[in-house]
Amino acid sequence: MMSVNEKFESTLVVIPARGGSKRIPNKNIKHIFGQPMIYWPLAELSKLFISKNILVSTDSDEIKSMVETKGLKVPFKRPDQLSDDFTGTTEVAKHALEWYEKNVRTVDYVLIVYPTAVLLSEKDICEAMNSLCDDNKCDSVMSATSFSYPIQRAVFENKNGFAEMFQPENYPCRSQDLIEAKHDAGQFYLSKVEAVRVGKLLTNSNVKLHLLNRDKVIDIDTLEDFDIAEERLRMYKKDLKTDNWSFTK
Repeated sequence: MMSVNEKFESTLVVIPARGGSKRIPNKNIKHIFGQPMIYWPLAELSKLFISKNILVSTDSDEIKSMVETKGLKVPFKRPDQLSDDFTGTTEVAKHALEWYEKNVRTVDYVLIVYPTAVLLSEKDICEAMNSLCDDNKCDSVMSATSFSYPIQRAVFENKNGFAEMFQPENYPCRSQDLIEAKHDAGQFYLSKVEAVRVGKLLTNSNVKLHLLNRDKVIDIDTLEDFDIAEERLRMYKKDLKTDNWSFTK
């Protein structure tokens, strides 16, 4: 049985960092507290992984240059067909894995981390790895958090312009009697390598949830979201100076 350190040594970390962003140009390298956003999750990952375990998948020369200053190598440019607005993370991770296993070595696990995961925690990654390895039937572990309101009482505006419930049968139910729903936190996915090789998704595989507090989950899509991210960083990060780290080889 592999130790925790051996499991991380046999893990490929994929950072999908596309350069294009319609809402915020160069979002992944926009600065937060004087540092490019992508540096925050990378700084946390540097506590667990050395440079050879990290692949930043990008179509941007600017992103490539920035991460290389931290000791990472970006050995390929993401193909145009994987850099549009419609390509999913699964395809990007599978492409990175195929390149890595062809040109470097085989691995047992794949960890996908988004550049927007500014509150990524070393502790959460370690706990997710334990959760994945403790169950032979588990394919992946994904970061998740709870909805702030029972989704069983969600409403929509019908074609006549009036409110209508998605699940009207739940109208008389008390909130505490309804199952608490969770959603993707958008921080990380940790998978056994075979799940990535065959392109397994949440809908056709056994996925466990690694739950995060809601205030550690930020969907960074607007300039206002960057302000929220800075507030949360003040709450959770004791040292906001991240320029004193780099990856070892």
